[in-house]
Amino acid sequence: MTSKIFLKAKEEKEIKQGFPWVFDNEIEIVKREWLTETGAHQSSLEKLENTKLEDGSVVEVLSKSGLYLGTGIFNKKSKITVRIMSKNRGENFDYDFFKNRIEQALAIRFPYYAKQDSYRLVFDEADFLPGLTVERYCDTEGRVFLCVQFLALCTEKYREEIIEALKEVCHPFGIYERSDASVREKEGLEEKTGWIGAEHNPVITIKENGVLLTVDLEKGQKTGYFLDQKFNRKVVSTFAKGKTVLDTFTHTGAFALNCALAGAKEVTAVDISPEAVETVNNNIKLNNQQKTVTAVCADVFDLLRQYEEEKKSFDMIILDPPAFTKSAKMVQKAYGGYKEINLRALKILKPGGILVTCSCSHFFDTNTFYSMIQNAAEDAHKTIQILEKRGAGPDHPVLVGYPKSEYLKCAILRVL
Repeated sequence: MTSKIFLKAKEEKEIKQGFPWVFDNEIEIVKREWLTETGAHQSSLEKLENTKLEDGSVVEVLSKSGLYLGTGIFNKKSKITVRIMSKNRGENFDYDFFKNRIEQALAIRFPYYAKQDSYRLVFDEADFLPGLTVERYCDTEGRVFLCVQFLALCTEKYREEIIEALKEVCHPFGIYERSDASVREKEGLEEKTGWIGAEHNPVITIKENGVLLTVDLEKGQKTGYFLDQKFNRKVVSTFAKGKTVLDTFTHTGAFALNCALAGAKEVTAVDISPEAVETVNNNIKLNNQQKTVTAVCADVFDLLRQYEEEKKSFDMIILDPPAFTKSAKMVQKAYGGYKEINLRALKILKPGGILVTCSCSHFFDTNTFYSMIQNAAEDAHKTIQILEKRGAGPDHPVLVGYPKSEYLKCAILRVL
């Protein structure tokens, strides 16, 4: 028998619009249903705090009036008490269900990516597999590696079915798990990392837009590498020929190397992390760009200030910082950080220069982002033209009604 979650009055609106989560404070009552040992049907109406419904149970979500909204997995340990996995009543969460979802995710990526490309295969809720991220890496030898991340009980519960489906659909050479994010603790789960099955060297080399890049599946940030900027890097590189370029928060040097291979005159790639700078230097050598690209270990805020004092200028500056805010409460503080780096970058750009500025925080929404750019330009006494407003690549689809899936902003500006 499938237990039911009844929402409080008017709490169904966002779910009907596509939002896939039910928070604990939105639940009015739990109707727990079960069969006795004799096969008799039993049910009990319970408050959430008192329910005996087991975590991991399949539940139907209904409005206060009884309108069916979806089916998901219950987890009392989490503030997100139910993650909706299907809008089809009675659908079974079995191997075929997960294989079908993975095949659908792969199919919508086919028009954009070739077999030798690396891309995000599963983008959690946006691909209707809540809490699951799967990166598909193809190394220079043509071997496919998957990096998987289970961040919620709803998919952790079915990890064996999911792994088997991934093997069947993708035929990977190796699968590495990076379920090492702190959010698992909020789901009542322990962190996990390591190879699933045969072990291999976790450091691989991929090719992106013709650029060779090392990816460390074991120690790289999050799931090894940020694939979401691939097409943005390609577009940005078209402005780089003959230009002096400053790539800040460079991480792996991907933006810098895309620009170098596109004919940039000189590229400076900056990151505060010594480990990141070591990776950048390795990638510079891989691409034989020692004469064009220089890696610098420095605090970007300090370095921009230093360049301004030295009256050093660039034809192009790329700002791709980590998320300055991971909560709605910190947006105003983050605003100051984003504005400062944009203001200083605007001051050291040559007339007619190109500024590429990004934010990867979904809390720092599009309106706030472009308002920040406008205010930075005003304070810098600059006139700007927006050449392109871009986001994440097509391997990061946006689920309508789920704002978190539309997180990346990437603006290409001409500065006058």
